[in-house]
Amino acid sequence: MQAVTIQTFGDADGMAVVDLPEPSVEPGQVLIEVEAIGVGGVDAVIRRGTLGTSGFRTGLVPGSEVAGRVIAVGDDADGAWMNRRVWAFNGLGGGYAERAVAAVDDVTELPDGLSATDAVTLGSTGPVAHFALAHARFSKAESVLVRGAAGSIGIMAVQLAAADGAGAIGVTTSSPERGQRLRALGATHVLDRAGSVLGSDGADPADFDVIIDIVGGPDLPAFLERLAPNGRLVSVGVVAGYPLADFGMSLLRSFQRSRSFATFSLDTVPVPERDRVRAEQFASAARGDLQSVVHDVLPLARAAEAHRRMDAGEVFGRIVLTP
Repeated sequence: MQAVTIQTFGDADGMAVVDLPEPSVEPGQVLIEVEAIGVGGVDAVIRRGTLGTSGFRTGLVPGSEVAGRVIAVGDDADGAWMNRRVWAFNGLGGGYAERAVAAVDDVTELPDGLSATDAVTLGSTGPVAHFALAHARFSKAESVLVRGAAGSIGIMAVQLAAADGAGAIGVTTSSPERGQRLRALGATHVLDRAGSVLGSDGADPADFDVIIDIVGGPDLPAFLERLAPNGRLVSVGVVAGYPLADFGMSLLRSFQRSRSFATFSLDTVPVPERDRVRAEQFASAARGDLQSVVHDVLPLARAAEAHRRMDAGEVFGRIVLTP
């Protein structure tokens, strides 16, 4: 089968299309004939070597989520999965390929009316956004800022916060044009990447009860300063790299405002809970109540181009690869 591997960590040109043996199906797994592959920020972070390379070796097939049809079932897995259309999380590697394996616990059946492309745009990002808001103890009428809102997690966080009755929803993005697209999804205030008003919003919201941060990087302390008293910032990604080692000093200097910082990973959510939320979100998307935002659909052989576009900050939503 054809697959994309990381030959060298660093820029996108370090990836190459190669021929590999079809993956074997272990007990408790299914084999999927892949129809669509989600290109996520974590893929780029791994490829760049931002997380270090000790846990990732050259030759890795990147990609953590696919959608397609089950064509084989391993021992100890329910044979009823055969021929079902599914979304699957396949760990932190193995997705950029014509066929992929996944544990049955990490597979969700697709409802009628939901395409494989939409599934890999929503399948991981929707639950991350949902549980990140819950982790921040977000409640109706509170204000929310989504930092890095033009990515697929940010877009989902905006939609979910709006649906749950946020009092105001700020977003950071790179242009007024992107801001208008985010407004159509529920944003009420558009800020630039530094946190200043972008366009003609009028008054700049002084602070926010909740900040969902997908960006990280050296500017993180400036956004901790945007938290209201008792405000909570939840970090769900570091697409701009790690913040400076002393970033927590911002919290200590504003001790009397009782601000807090937390990280969130979907790995900490019990499997039945995240599967339930994902299935509900898939059903909402099939009804048209939740929007999937696809930037482009490219063939698998153009995976490096997809990563170059992400690195350049060109992507609004998610790029999807098809074998």
